Amino acid sequence: MLDALNLGSLANLFTTLTAFFGAFLAALWLSLVFWTHRDVRSRTQDRIVQILAALVVLVLNVLGVIIYFILRPRQTLDEAYQRSLEEEALLSQIESRVVCPGCGANAEIGWQVCPHCHTRLRKPCVRCGKLMELPWQICPYCSTPASGASEESSPALSTTSVLD
Repeated sequence: MLDALNLGSLANLFTTLTAFFGAFLAALWLSLVFWTHRDVRSRTQDRIVQILAALVVLVLNVLGVIIYFILRPRQTLDEAYQRSLEEEALLSQIESRVVCPGCGANAEIGWQVCPHCHTRLRKPCVRCGKLMELPWQICPYCSTPASGASEESSPALSTTSVLD
């Protein structure tokens, strides 16, 4: 009689442990599906890819997660955005750098000539003295025509008036 009770209680214990283990596996399986869906959403905006990744894990379980790890995009959308911002900042630094057209050496914004090859970089305004780019025909600071530019080339500045 004592053996019959022990066998019955062992069977109940085995059934209980099997149910808990099955529930754990089901919870693990669902958590893998949800984790995959969240992870793929942070890596791509393509809805079809998001659904397919979750379906692969839903159908294949752990093998689906392994397949997802192999095929998933390397960068998250946030990482890709940060990288593009860094590239943009580097490009703007490169574009804002002044380079001598004669020798290619770095030059400062306030330099009139290149100290390496003596190429003229800018010209001073005859009126206010601020530096102007060489092709400019008029000073943007004081609206004085550049030296060598004719008065007729800037009709907006000619102040001829007819007095009667």
